[in-house]
Amino acid sequence: MTNIRNVAIIAHVDHGKTTLVDSLLRQSKTYLSKEVINNTCIMDSNELEKERGITIFSKNASVIYKNTKINIIDTPGHADFGGEVERVLRMADGCLLLVDAKEGPMPQTRFVLKKALELKLKIIVVINKIDQPDKKINETLNKVFDLFIDLGADDDIANYPVLYASGKLGKAGYSPLEEEMVDITPIFEAIIKHISPPSGDRNQPLQMLITTITGDNYKGRVAVGRIYNGALKKGESVTYINRFGEKKACVLSSVMTFEGINRKDTLEEIPAGDIAAISGIPQITIGETIADINNPIALPLLNIEEPTVKMSFNVNTSPFAGKEGQFTTSRQIGERLQKELQTDVALKVEDNPSGGWIIYGRGELHLAILIERLRREGYELEVSRPQAIIKIVDGKTLAPFEKVFIEVPEELSGAIIQKLGSRYGEIQKMEIIDKTAYLEFIVPTKGLFGFRSQFLTDSRGLGIINTSFEKFAEEKGVFEGRETGSLVSCESGITLIHALIALQDRGTLFYGPSINVYKGQIVGESTRPGDIHLNPCKEKEAANKKARVKNHVDHFNAPKIMDLEKSLAYVNDDELVEVTPQSIRIRKKILDEALARKIARGIID
Repeated sequence: MTNIRNVAIIAHVDHGKTTLVDSLLRQSKTYLSKEVINNTCIMDSNELEKERGITIFSKNASVIYKNTKINIIDTPGHADFGGEVERVLRMADGCLLLVDAKEGPMPQTRFVLKKALELKLKIIVVINKIDQPDKKINETLNKVFDLFIDLGADDDIANYPVLYASGKLGKAGYSPLEEEMVDITPIFEAIIKHISPPSGDRNQPLQMLITTITGDNYKGRVAVGRIYNGALKKGESVTYINRFGEKKACVLSSVMTFEGINRKDTLEEIPAGDIAAISGIPQITIGETIADINNPIALPLLNIEEPTVKMSFNVNTSPFAGKEGQFTTSRQIGERLQKELQTDVALKVEDNPSGGWIIYGRGELHLAILIERLRREGYELEVSRPQAIIKIVDGKTLAPFEKVFIEVPEELSGAIIQKLGSRYGEIQKMEIIDKTAYLEFIVPTKGLFGFRSQFLTDSRGLGIINTSFEKFAEEKGVFEGRETGSLVSCESGITLIHALIALQDRGTLFYGPSINVYKGQIVGESTRPGDIHLNPCKEKEAANKKARVKNHVDHFNAPKIMDLEKSLAYVNDDELVEVTPQSIRIRKKILDEALARKIARGIID
């Protein structure tokens, strides 16, 4: 089939990309297995994606509509996964830009649309979730147009078609009236009408750019990409050109095309313009080229924005090391990190001179997702506090800055402005609409570490915060981080209820009774600056049976549960987060208090 359309679905987090793709798949004539049909969201196959309700990894699918093959690319909406967005857009000729009918364009809408416009892709705007009772269609349309103009869209691009849809109900139309909609067909029609067929010449030498790498238990490494020129066929000899320009003759062991969400082996020739998957080249990675055997011409390497946040990873050295994880050694963790580099082009890994590795990523969430995946796979490790990456340019020290978009009730906006001001944030814009404040700030990336949890408290859970990378610039001040100290266990043992009750006036506890802790483990947050070393395992002293009966009943407050993201936001520079498949713990880097004091005073190196 030579009639092809390649379209990417782009949007802000939770604006309905994956749900809309599900409707396109279900209502097309594409075969779907019974297991797939019963899934809530077909494209969110990863366990973390199902839990969080967001797309983390881009995916490919295809449907057949009126003898046209439509390759669909579902992209992440969060800026921390921009590495995924940037490379997979190279496979598309156009985009469906989904915008929530209530929320309108959001920060990541701007982020992904900017990437699409840089590649000169044709945009079809879809106002989604029109079944919501509090939708603001006219306001959303105006904001979308303003966004196009702000991003420098020319007259042709700004003259985009607009559709209205409810991905959840599987309906779409050119009118926002839900009762006039029947099914999702108008989306298919718009794709065929407004997005051009892919360019490419079947008679030119083969050129295929690899944009995604996956694994297969039988085929080994599988590379997915778009064929720009020529054609692919199983068993043919090709030239593999790596990112250093080195060329090697190879034979493809399998060539696959997409049918629904599945890859299907084919003996037929896959023409220029289509998206294909290949195997048989074990060392291939993202951004490299498969070229003609006789006339190999490399395609430009993918240009990915640089990381802004770094963390230290190391083997677990706590007293509980090796008790809860399957993979605990330096070799096992190192091999897993190298494997991750093959599929995540936004990630960088360097050996740490003091041991372990330094991991560079696009944001806190990017690295937190990586750590969460490792622990679920059975790995055990310890990680440091996230740090902003500092650059030296022309003798100037530059740090990353984020653009922060906040939506909060008007009466609570003062506290938010004050808190971000203390973190050296500069307010750029403030607008009050219907007693809701819309704020924009430029804030140092370092100043945002740990702010999200504070924001939830200050906004009483009613605020919305989104961020995107803005620039590298000189810092105007240094935000020191957490102002309070930690409650640190001075003994190893099992926490006891009466000991915890006696300690809870010192601060907020992270654990309840009957929990194993070790000396140097952080069991809570102090109400004051400076650490407090205490004993949550202290046994109750024997009392005289004739002792006076208390007139009140002691109450134990529910502990604060520290998940991975909260723990990463909490730790200071002298603390670590211990990550295992079963537990998340926070500890001091130096477990022994006396030793830590000697090192701090310079008595011991």
